[in-house]
Amino acid sequence: MKKTSLHLSLLIAVLAMLSSCVTMKQFDEVQMDLDRIAEENRRLTLSNQDGEIERRELAGRVEVLENSNAALVDDTTRLGRALAVALEDVQRLENLNDVLTSESSSRMAAINEENRALLEELSKNRAELQAQEDDLLQLNADLNQREAELAERSQRIQELEGLLASRDAAAEALRAQLEQALLGFADKGLTVEQRNGKVYVSLEAQLLFPSGSTAINADGKQALQDLAQVVSSQSNLEIIVEGHTDTDQLRSSAIPRNNWELSVLRSTAVVEILTGSGVTPEALSAAGRSEYHPVDPDDKARNRRIEIVLAPNLDALFDIIRAE
Repeated sequence: MKKTSLHLSLLIAVLAMLSSCVTMKQFDEVQMDLDRIAEENRRLTLSNQDGEIERRELAGRVEVLENSNAALVDDTTRLGRALAVALEDVQRLENLNDVLTSESSSRMAAINEENRALLEELSKNRAELQAQEDDLLQLNADLNQREAELAERSQRIQELEGLLASRDAAAEALRAQLEQALLGFADKGLTVEQRNGKVYVSLEAQLLFPSGSTAINADGKQALQDLAQVVSSQSNLEIIVEGHTDTDQLRSSAIPRNNWELSVLRSTAVVEILTGSGVTPEALSAAGRSEYHPVDPDDKARNRRIEIVLAPNLDALFDIIRAE
């Protein structure tokens, strides 16, 4: 702006110097040029002023933009650093995720294997439990069966005990009856006793037979008839007549030829008296025992004897035993 004013002043001075030697027309033209130049100068001055203002504004805007740019640069730098840190964090997290994923896969595989083993163990335990339950059911069934069998056996035992008690009571009653009926022969070698549910009537040979004979004498016959009177009224009796001898050997060409024959013939002679006195033959049996079952090895008189064994019919007992 200062340069423009200086140029204008110089121009006016020149024109003043020249005005003295130019025409009016030329002066007017020059004046017009001067006016035009002045106007242009004024316009340029104004424009220059506006440009200065605009320059200042632009400079201010540039300063603002430069400040803003510096701030942006700072922000960009800060954000870049933050981004780098964030990227490092992301990379670290990715690495951690890879590690965790690997560990998770391994752990999941281990868990799956553990679950498989647990399921297999559970299945095995269930199978064992089912087998134990089946065994328990079978044992319970066996126990129930055993209890039923025991109850049945207990009932049979009670029945047996009842029958045995009845047998012993009947045998004792029979013994008492026989003892009373044969009381007159007690001092003649006749004894009556009860053992194990049986009644044993023992008659020494001297009461029944002459020495070496099989014929029964009068006292013996009377004793047997008295016995028959008691037992003939009894039912369900089994009567075994056993002949016994001493150890003195009997050697004869006539019958009896030896102790075996003597013991058998004497027992059959007794059976004949009993059947003739009313005892049912079906209940009787005869046996010879010779000298092989002595009462007392040192007492030959006692060993020579007839033993009449009276026992209750045990069919009912045998039926119960066979039912076992």
